[in-house]
Amino acid sequence: MVSNLRREFYTLFAAAMNVPVKVSGSSYNRSSSIASWVDDHAQLNYVSIYAYTAPDELLVERPFILRVSINKGAGGITFFKRDQPYEGINQGWHFELTVLPEELLAFIPWVVSLVKAKAKDSRLPLQEPPYPVSLNTASVLLSTEAWSKEAERMSELPCQAIPQL
Repeated sequence: MVSNLRREFYTLFAAAMNVPVKVSGSSYNRSSSIASWVDDHAQLNYVSIYAYTAPDELLVERPFILRVSINKGAGGITFFKRDQPYEGINQGWHFELTVLPEELLAFIPWVVSLVKAKAKDSRLPLQEPPYPVSLNTASVLLSTEAWSKEAERMSELPCQAIPQL
């Protein structure tokens, strides 16, 4: 399910960005793909989507929550091919958006507007998010993370582990 949502997100994200976006088959965690693009400052940017939490055999009630991670998590690992010329990986900003799977695609225009506003040093207006969000600062452009209110609520619900036999 995550791979299908990821693929659809990357396709729609690439179309909305209006710049070449390359989807690679492997990322820093080797289990998922990333989408990358070069900004106006010749800096390589990237987005990855992964399951933040998901039910499993021990915690079947754990909520399924996704995280959209922008420019975060690569460290010094070189997972980008040189067929996309750039002068360095953008380390000037990063952002994480945590959402429910059913909210993910609706956030694409908002994510694109955030990426473009960050690239233009806040000179572009930022769209309103499609769902209410909680930020870790008062301003989204200064924030490094946002949670949809529903994902935040779901993450705070208690879940019971299945007793070991």
